[in-house]
Amino acid sequence: MPATVNMVLSPIIPRRFLCALSLPSPTPPSFRFFFRSFATLLCPPKFSPLGARQFMNTPPLRSSSNPRGAEFLRLARLCRSIKQLEPLMSLLIVKGLIEDKSSIGEFVWSCFYLGAPDIAVSAFRRIKKPSVVLQNLMVRCLCNCGLYEDVIFLYLSCRASGLPSDYFTFPFVIKACSALNALRIGKEVHCVVLRTGFEKNLVVQTTLVDFYAKSGCMGTARTLIDRIPHPDIVCWNALIAGYSSNGLDEDAFEVFRQIFEMGLKPNVSTFASIIPVCARLGCLDIGKCLHGFAAKSGYFSNDFLVPALISMYAGDVNLSSARSLFDSLLEKNVTVWNAMISAYTHRQNTFESFKVFQQMILAGLQPNLVTFVSLIPSCENANSLCVGESLHACVIKHGSEDQLPVLTSLVSMYSKLGDVNSAIFLFYQMPQKNLLLWNSMVSGHVHNGQWDASLVTFREMQFAGCNPDAVSIVSILSACSKLEAVLLGQSAHAVSVRRGIDSNLNVTNALLAFYSDCHQLSSSFQLFNSMAGRNAVSWNTLISGCVNNGDVEKAAILFHRMQKEGTELDLVTLISILPIFSGSKNLGQGRALHGFSMKTGFDSDISLVNALISMYCYCGDLEAGRLLFEIMPQRSVVSWNALITGFRRYHNLQHEALILFNRMIKEDQRPNSVTLLNLLPLCCNQLQGKSIHAFAVRTGFAKETPLVSSLIFMYDRFENLNSCLLLFQMGNRGDISLWNAIMSVHVQSKNAKKAVAFFCDLLQLGLQPDKITVLSLISSCVQLNSINLTHSVLSYLIRKGFNKYMVICNALIDLYARGGHILNAKKLFDGLVEKDAISFSVMINGYGLHGDAEAALDLLSQMEVLGMRPGDVIYLTVLSACSHSALVEKGRAVFNSMVEQGISPKMEHYACMVDLLGRIGHLNEAYDIVKGLACKPSVSMLQSLLGGCRIHGNVELGERIGEMLFEIDPENSRSYVMLYNIYAAAGRWTDADKLRSDMERRQLRKIPGFSLLVENELQDEALS
Repeated sequence: MPATVNMVLSPIIPRRFLCALSLPSPTPPSFRFFFRSFATLLCPPKFSPLGARQFMNTPPLRSSSNPRGAEFLRLARLCRSIKQLEPLMSLLIVKGLIEDKSSIGEFVWSCFYLGAPDIAVSAFRRIKKPSVVLQNLMVRCLCNCGLYEDVIFLYLSCRASGLPSDYFTFPFVIKACSALNALRIGKEVHCVVLRTGFEKNLVVQTTLVDFYAKSGCMGTARTLIDRIPHPDIVCWNALIAGYSSNGLDEDAFEVFRQIFEMGLKPNVSTFASIIPVCARLGCLDIGKCLHGFAAKSGYFSNDFLVPALISMYAGDVNLSSARSLFDSLLEKNVTVWNAMISAYTHRQNTFESFKVFQQMILAGLQPNLVTFVSLIPSCENANSLCVGESLHACVIKHGSEDQLPVLTSLVSMYSKLGDVNSAIFLFYQMPQKNLLLWNSMVSGHVHNGQWDASLVTFREMQFAGCNPDAVSIVSILSACSKLEAVLLGQSAHAVSVRRGIDSNLNVTNALLAFYSDCHQLSSSFQLFNSMAGRNAVSWNTLISGCVNNGDVEKAAILFHRMQKEGTELDLVTLISILPIFSGSKNLGQGRALHGFSMKTGFDSDISLVNALISMYCYCGDLEAGRLLFEIMPQRSVVSWNALITGFRRYHNLQHEALILFNRMIKEDQRPNSVTLLNLLPLCCNQLQGKSIHAFAVRTGFAKETPLVSSLIFMYDRFENLNSCLLLFQMGNRGDISLWNAIMSVHVQSKNAKKAVAFFCDLLQLGLQPDKITVLSLISSCVQLNSINLTHSVLSYLIRKGFNKYMVICNALIDLYARGGHILNAKKLFDGLVEKDAISFSVMINGYGLHGDAEAALDLLSQMEVLGMRPGDVIYLTVLSACSHSALVEKGRAVFNSMVEQGISPKMEHYACMVDLLGRIGHLNEAYDIVKGLACKPSVSMLQSLLGGCRIHGNVELGERIGEMLFEIDPENSRSYVMLYNIYAAAGRWTDADKLRSDMERRQLRKIPGFSLLVENELQDEALS
């Protein structure tokens, strides 16, 4: 290539294109035509086409052999406006010059030069047999104009017509695929490159590396660059930029190190790609070294490098280095001003960002779209809609309101400031929407909790032909998590796989969070184990998911595995793992983490200190938690809440919790709704509860549904049902938790009919009940004991899919068993796909209620065979069944088995054994159990033994048991009646009359009996 040409083009296009354009000598005329048209196109607008040719000292374009063509060329070169192009095109068609290569080439170039690409495309489509050179000119010019869809369409049309491509064509087509994120088409182009033998061309190889890197397929990009015999710095820059944009900062540094090992000299693009990596990793020292190296290499004043350096120094706390660099520049262009504005914006220094903007205006510089895009987020930081609207007016004043990036920033700003209507108005007034604008609207809905609206917008985006990217998938997965829409989230996962963005680390981390939030931990682990690369966010997401799902063992295993694999623990890791430590056995591990946080300097973070306070309280070391609280230099409301919760929930120190609350008020720390939620259970009387209620109304917390529900429960404790109903009427009845509270209150107050009525009301409003609602409904059915209602509830739960939850199936089994329908309970039990210990417990209890001890013992054996360890409740149920069935030997065996399993018998277990022995006449053995107790026997146990004495006529022992009962509970009339019956059965009427006289003297009355059967029949009639 002539030196003069190289001088002209080298400042304009990258060196890799200059290498590709090096022409052999002698150069074919067609290539000279393309090259000169191409070079002229790249000249600055101040040059005319003729002037550009004269400046390049090259001969003019080859004249057409057709006289008409020569005349047309002269006219085309004189064309200076778009209006002149249309008659020129008509002339081209009428004179039959559409197939003349020189004429059509000059016309196409003039169209693009004058800003009329649509006319050029229209002319190109009229050519029956276009040349490869003309195709390349079209592709290159369309690419320069950003018309990437037209590039792809033109390329595919030419391929369909049989027109081949060369190493001039492929780079621009691949670049268009990269800009459109068209991974599938890009892969097809790659296949064509391989079939046609152009894969060894360095420009094509570099473009493919850049394409796969920008598409997130870093493995493929790395494989391609490893196959290049001698990759130049441009190839490595593409790989570094890809690693940087995909969040793989460590890999970017590794490639940067390899560049030095290979003896390549970094250029401006290298520094511009690697310096932001230093900023994200907080490696300011390395960034300073790179700054010095760039200055030594002569790149310091580069327009692209200085803004990158300012952004890097923006990671400094006070931005002093960035500001010093900014102030040291004698001449500042708009890019440098924008970088400084962006630095202040990212540091949430709204005042300084607007101040720099004002200085920029006073300096006589015209803000561009990047200025506004950098400044608009400052309104979000200031949380001021008024400032945002003022800046919007400034955007309109400077004529940037139609710029798509500015409009996108405005949509994002209004969404984050809560003005979704303004965001929607701006969004729909834009006729052409790009992917970034769609993403802003989707994320805006997500940010404002409008999950369904975000899904609708995402669907509209796809109908509009805009393919989602990693940002779209991350936003929509957040909505699916909140809605617990497992199927929709899995569909989004499938879309990410089909689009080839599932390898993007942000997408993978969002998928981990989605599956964890939807209680799909198995899917989370499967995805986690298949990840090619993980960062601290990946580990933290899965650890937090395990903690939130109650699987603390897996969380601990992940934590240790994270340390073994060398992933550095960060602040989020510590905050996520601390909740798994509970009880004194984990106190040592919690202290170790506390020591690690002090060593790494994380202990200065207030969020971590709050988590440590909760950990110490939960592990039983209340003094350590209190000491940590006292030495905090600054406390937030969360700090107070953590210690108050520790006093109340874990140590039952209600008085100390109230004292701490009073201190909180004295120190001018305003309580929040969590504080009030902690205080409400501590209220000793209704007056205290009303005081808290009044404070909640005054501070505006009374509108929050969790607090309203807690107030309902507080008033229910003091039997103030009217206040409960009033709060329910005033609350947000669109929230199912409020309905759960009012139903629970009526169930607790034995008003089951009203609870069922509330359930019917919420269905009529279109609300969807959750598991808590259903459990309250089942409890109501237990109280009502109506088989018709029970069958209806079962049908509804099956239709709505609630039967897939084991806790609800267990409640249904208990409902049928308690209602006397043991066969239905057994069918439900046998139909369970999986059974837990509670399933066996409720079924065993059902058999116990029906006196079927053999069936209860059989289920106990099945539990032991399955490896389940029965708890003390199950043993109590089996012992009770054995007692009612008089199976003394089996009862003894069950009791001994319980002791052998290491379960200490409680008073209830001893009472069952006493009842069992008393029923069959082993009264002395039963009495020995009573005398051997370490504490006083319960009234029910003694009454049970007294009943055995009556059945078997043991008057002497009955008298001793009666004396014990009169001493423990002298006002219990039932004990007197039972002993009276024993005397009467033995014919000792004198003692019986004496006992009756004693009852009359004490004014004790026998409680009259009633029939449960009659009551249940009346209830069935009322419900039907």
